[in-house]
Amino acid sequence: MLRIIAGSARGRRIEAPEGRDTRPTLDRVRENLFNMLQGRIPGARVLDLFAGSGALSLEALSRGAAFAVLGDRDRAALRTEQRNIETLGFADRTRQIPGDWERTVETLRSEGEQFGLIFLDPPYAMTDLRCMTEKLKPLLDGDGWIVLEHQAKAEIQCAEGFRVVKERTWGYCGVKMYEQVRDSGIL
Repeated sequence: MLRIIAGSARGRRIEAPEGRDTRPTLDRVRENLFNMLQGRIPGARVLDLFAGSGALSLEALSRGAAFAVLGDRDRAALRTEQRNIETLGFADRTRQIPGDWERTVETLRSEGEQFGLIFLDPPYAMTDLRCMTEKLKPLLDGDGWIVLEHQAKAEIQCAEGFRVVKERTWGYCGVKMYEQVRDSGIL
């Protein structure tokens, strides 16, 4: 069992999908991660790709995010997310999109959606994220960040036009936060 660390749902327990296909973000990692994001959560629109239990987006909602979209292709994960959403009373502030990350991103791009935070928690074997991060560019609002959980010491490849703003490791887990590098227009 996982728990929500802070905010309106503080201390409430949520489920994690059974099996080995999902690796929930540990409570202490999530707590440290959200400490790094202070000030970016209230009012934010959040996209949670590879959502698993939904712990990252649900924590963000508990801390004042306005809305969250959860994407996952695993049916057990989707069912677990739905139960967690209902348990916490966040149904009116969430949307689930079943399918792989590409389908989710394409759906949201076609709808013109944008987000202040995009959580990525892909399988640790996925280290070449150039295609994914390139396709996410239109989904980031003006000062939006991509928050990537990855295996510590992994060499992550990201699309051009991003820079790491913050990064930390805790044991086997690492987190990198990216923002888009904007052309200032100054010659």
